[in-house]
Amino acid sequence: MADAPRLDVPRGRTRSLAGFLRLNPDAVGQFAEGIARFLGTGRFLAVQTIIVIVWITLNVVAVRLRWDPYPFILLNLAFSTQAAYAAPLILLAQNRQADRDRVQAEEDRARAASTRADTEYLARELASLRVAVGELATRDFIRSELGRLVPDETGDDRRDKPKRRDAVG
Repeated sequence: MADAPRLDVPRGRTRSLAGFLRLNPDAVGQFAEGIARFLGTGRFLAVQTIIVIVWITLNVVAVRLRWDPYPFILLNLAFSTQAAYAAPLILLAQNRQADRDRVQAEEDRARAASTRADTEYLARELASLRVAVGELATRDFIRSELGRLVPDETGDDRRDKPKRRDAVG
């Protein structure tokens, strides 16, 4: 299940280098992302700092172990090589992240359009229900009709007799 392709990651095409080396962009990209994640950690910086301190200390203090004297040309070469590989790997990881962000943005736009269509549909349905309810009898109308049909306290049926006006006399 872990090897199943993800829908939020664009698929790359396999490329061949001079016909004999086939590179899978997804595998190379995953490797680049792993390296970029490692290069951006405090652990990497701590280990690199310790290695540099040990390197310089051994080449300055230990007379017999001087494989890279003071200008530390070999150390500079190691840093240059590291930078030469790290920068493209970080860029590759950033490009893959940009592709994932683009795919996610497209999915978000599609989801937003679907939500908007659903909302517009519900608004139309609600409007039609309001119109339909407006054509129904209101509570006051029903009360007045029921009041006409129900006899009053005296037992007289209001339906049969018109209202009497008591003359003041």
